Amino acid sequence: MRLGVDFGTTRTIVASVDRGNYPVVSFQDPAGDAHEYYPSVVAWEDDRLSFGFEALAAGERGAPMVRSFKRALASPDVNPETTIAVGDQDVRILDVMTGFFESLRQALESSSSVRGGKVADIQAAVAVPAHAHGPQRFLTLEAFRRAGFEVSAMINEPSAAGFEYTHRQGRTVTSRRTRVIVYDLGGGTFDASLVNVDGKSHEVIDSLGLNHLGGDDFDVVLGECALMQAGISREALPPRAFAELVEECREAKEQLAPQSKRIALEVDGSPLMLKVEDFYASCAPLVEATVEAMRPLVGGLDEGSPLMTDIAGIYLVGGASSLPLVPRVLRERFGRRVHRSPYPAASTAIGLAIAADATAGYSLTDRLSRGFGVFREARDGQSLAFDPILPREAKVTSQEAVMVSRAYPAFHNVGWFRFVEYSTVDAAGQPRGDIVPFAEVIFPFDPALQGKPANELRAIPVRRADAGHQIEERYVIDPHGIIEVHLRDLHTGYTQKHALAAPGPRAEQTQGKGKAKARSRR
Repeated sequence: MRLGVDFGTTRTIVASVDRGNYPVVSFQDPAGDAHEYYPSVVAWEDDRLSFGFEALAAGERGAPMVRSFKRALASPDVNPETTIAVGDQDVRILDVMTGFFESLRQALESSSSVRGGKVADIQAAVAVPAHAHGPQRFLTLEAFRRAGFEVSAMINEPSAAGFEYTHRQGRTVTSRRTRVIVYDLGGGTFDASLVNVDGKSHEVIDSLGLNHLGGDDFDVVLGECALMQAGISREALPPRAFAELVEECREAKEQLAPQSKRIALEVDGSPLMLKVEDFYASCAPLVEATVEAMRPLVGGLDEGSPLMTDIAGIYLVGGASSLPLVPRVLRERFGRRVHRSPYPAASTAIGLAIAADATAGYSLTDRLSRGFGVFREARDGQSLAFDPILPREAKVTSQEAVMVSRAYPAFHNVGWFRFVEYSTVDAAGQPRGDIVPFAEVIFPFDPALQGKPANELRAIPVRRADAGHQIEERYVIDPHGIIEVHLRDLHTGYTQKHALAAPGPRAEQTQGKGKAKARSRR
């Protein structure tokens, strides 16, 4: 069984491969009703976690429930030991995600439109936001694997939606207009990718996005509009009451049509009617923020007349793009080349299913989308210098790893490397935007220090020395966009390998010249 699984902030959507077709999988809730999604929800009841429809039912019985737990992955310091609160329980995010995917797998086997498949038969292409950092990618991949999925590919969400565009709107791509902008507004994140299309070959030119803007934020704005009209402050409502209001707002928002004039809500037990235009005015800055984020992808946007000569279309996908305000704003700005997917919430899942179908013939060259660099010791350890190693434009493929290496003579006794991922660099070459620590590495250049534990190396002052052994740095980007760092003394063979691994970044140390290997966990 080959599937595309789009782990969404509010809903997880699955599409299957069926002889050149890619139908969305439906799931039955406890009442027997079918839904083309599986709720991304966790609850705590009877001393255990529940997920999906079971968690929704537990929430209705008063159990503490958490929606949108995927948003915790966007935190710069997230790691396998990061916890989220489910009621009064602190649960590791990796355990929550693993449990959720196990629940999803069980639902696929027992209560879905593709039920009957065996665990060993499930091969899934899965997605992450285009600007997801390394820990976010690793945790997603690790949780799927622990839950029993065989992950055939991990693809950036808008890149997968680009496959769905070509599959459905391929006629819009001509010899003159070969590029597509995928505008992906999901429940918790916004991504935009510029994709060059040549038949079934896709190459991502650039990807940009906002890790903390999505449909959830529109729901909160609607809730705050309702409170303002009712004359009630947000602080006056208990947290659970406000959460219930936001959930009601989400349901009301999803029912909006282009001709809708008013929104019926209930605040603190009293009904009220809110003008749709008032809501749109309040959340217009959110839509404008997405346009601003995608500005570098669209030539001429600063002048107010975008240069769309080579753009086949701007493709609106993601559940939150269904809000009528979104296509309205984009069409006012970009005209008739704005296309909305007929299945905006399912576009990524369908694209993932296409990627999972070996017979479909689609190929993808993507971009790293986040730079990777290191702060190094300078001036005998008195200052730091930043060295960008992998630019955010670095090409990656889902078929093979990419490697970058360099070698140089060591001029210090000890090297301190502070590796980070970043969204951009400023004019001075310093990282800016979302900066995510990857690992702090202490590498002994002096052979007499090699093999000593990190805590001892930390106490050794950095001193300049004559040119020493040649040091090799090797950086490997695996097909899932996850980076490994390899440092090696080419004379002694002493090696350190640093990668993201449960329960945290792992350092493997290898002493050369026949000496025993030592491993430590950071």
